[in-house]
Amino acid sequence: VQLVESGGGLVEAGGSLRLSCAGSGFTVDDDTIAWFRQAPGKEREGISCITSSRGVTKYADSVKGRFTISSDNAKNTVYLQMNSLKPEDTADYYCATSSASYLCAASGLYERLNEYDYWGQGTQVTVSS
Repeated sequence: VQLVESGGGLVEAGGSLRLSCAGSGFTVDDDTIAWFRQAPGKEREGISCITSSRGVTKYADSVKGRFTISSDNAKNTVYLQMNSLKPEDTADYYCATSSASYLCAASGLYERLNEYDYWGQGTQVTVSS
């Protein structure tokens, strides 16, 4: 199983980026895929999840209304469209997968790091003010 993130970079406040999480060795449609981020000096936090087979998505309050998670099953890839970016969105962004398809629908579970079986290497997002 492998997850490869891409799409990070430097953007001005108010701008947009689209992150990709390409999976291999598993099917994104069946799993729970989540995006996490970790800012310098802070803990890794869950910001969004998707379980395509259940039609479920979820967002942290900090990104709700600005970020959109989606999946392309043909490409076995999950995306995170990030709009209206703020300097506080600056972080390393990671995707992770879990075979527990209930994680995204359940309350308070998808944010737990130890629920995930595999992680990508991360992609850096920097938002300038």
